[in-house]
Amino acid sequence: MTTTLNVVRRLGLAAAMTGMLALGACSGMNHTQQRALSGGAIGAAGGMAIGALTGGASSAVGGALIGGAGGAAIGALTAK
Repeated sequence: MTTTLNVVRRLGLAAAMTGMLALGACSGMNHTQQRALSGGAIGAAGGMAIGALTGGASSAVGGALIGGAGGAAIGALTAK
């Protein structure tokens, strides 16, 4: 159990750092691109958290990928 928690913590730290870097690069983007990026980041974080809670580290990676793709698509589609 401890090993799984360490992996999930490392994945969480990596996701947070990636999100900070990605959101810092939003200044040259239009509104639709910003929405897609922020939606993808939020979706990836949510998917990773749900995956980690339900099935451990491997599910966290899959959840992050699915959540990121879904969040980016919804973010881009809902931009005005």
